[in-house]
Amino acid sequence: MWGWKPSLFPSAPEEKASAGPEAGSQKDSSSQAEQVQIASIRPEEFQGKSVSEPLRADWVVVLKSQRVMRLLRSGEVIREYEISLGKNPNGPKMRQGDNRTPEGLYVISGRNPSSAYHLALKISYPDPIDVINARSMGSKPGGNVMIHGLPNGVKNKYRMEKDWTNGCIAVSNEEMEEIWNLVPDGTPIEILP
Repeated sequence: MWGWKPSLFPSAPEEKASAGPEAGSQKDSSSQAEQVQIASIRPEEFQGKSVSEPLRADWVVVLKSQRVMRLLRSGEVIREYEISLGKNPNGPKMRQGDNRTPEGLYVISGRNPSSAYHLALKISYPDPIDVINARSMGSKPGGNVMIHGLPNGVKNKYRMEKDWTNGCIAVSNEEMEEIWNLVPDGTPIEILP
C-alpha cells in the first residue's frame, strides 16, 4: 500500500552480531528510517482506513457523595463526569416518589433516543431486593431510573448546579452523547453512597 512493511519487532541480537558490525548499523539506520516514515504519516492518509473504535466502557461507577460518574475499561478510568442526582440525594432509593437515586449494583438495560432529557440510558432498578424492601414498607419501588441529559429545550451551555432529578443521574447533553456511545447495553453500573 505505501511501498514498505513496518517491522513490528526489533531484529534479534543474534542477527546483528552474525552479520558483522557494518550490517548491524545498516539495519539500525534502515529501522530508524522506517520509524521516521511511520511517524510522518499524516492523519488524512488514514481516512477511510480501518482503525480501532474508541474504548468502550465495561463498568460504570457512580460516587453519589462526590457527584461523580466514572466509565471504566479493564479497571482503568476512561472518562469521568460531574453529575446531578435526585432532589433527595442522601441514602438509597426506597420507594416510588422519594426523589432518591438508588444505590447498589445494576446494569444498563436499555436506551431511549427520544427522551424528554435529550438521550437516556435505563438503569435496571428495581432489582428483586429493591422490590421486596419497598413492599415490606407497603410501597412500590418506583422505576424508570436513567442516566440522561438536560431537559429538552434547555441550552447545552446551561449546567445544572444542584440535584434536581426525581432519582436519575444527569449530565450535560454533550456528555450524554459521549456516554451513549461509550456505554453498551448490559454494562454493569455500581452506584455507591
